[in-house]
Amino acid sequence: MQSKAATVQEYLAELPEDRRAALEAVRKVILKNLDPAIAEGMQYGMIGYFIPHGIYPAGYHCDPKQPLPFAGLASQKNHMSIYIMSVYGGQAEEFQAAWAKTGKKLDMGACCVRFKKLEDVALDVIGATIKKNTARKYIEHYEANLAKGKTTAKKKPAAKKPAGKKPAAKPKPKAK
Repeated sequence: MQSKAATVQEYLAELPEDRRAALEAVRKVILKNLDPAIAEGMQYGMIGYFIPHGIYPAGYHCDPKQPLPFAGLASQKNHMSIYIMSVYGGQAEEFQAAWAKTGKKLDMGACCVRFKKLEDVALDVIGATIKKNTARKYIEHYEANLAKGKTTAKKKPAAKKPAGKKPAAKPKPKAK
């Protein structure tokens, strides 16, 4: 659920107490481990952590007006989520292995970790993942993946129709 909140404080204030407490705890871990070059604010209707245009003028390739997303924190309808873009960009196996060592169950999409209560979150793994991804490293990784995508994403040729075959005619409606 996207929020219309203009600030992180407004976003947190509109949450039920249990969710606010959980997201504040995760947020504290993120902020403690976040590279100072990465900013916190509202992005895509959630708490966002992003590389500002002053550091990465190109912005997000999907919407260059947006700063480059790095991570996000959100309260969804049925769960809360932590989005860590570097995990989507190639660190998934390492992240999953570190999480497994904690004994906690991992409910993960491509880059989002879903959870219902704070006790479900391996905060140390979140902190370590955020800490090791500086703005510089993340930008290098991001640009390498963009370049890879541009060179390997070739348009598929249109499927050829078999020669000499015409599509079957549609049956005519029966007259009444």
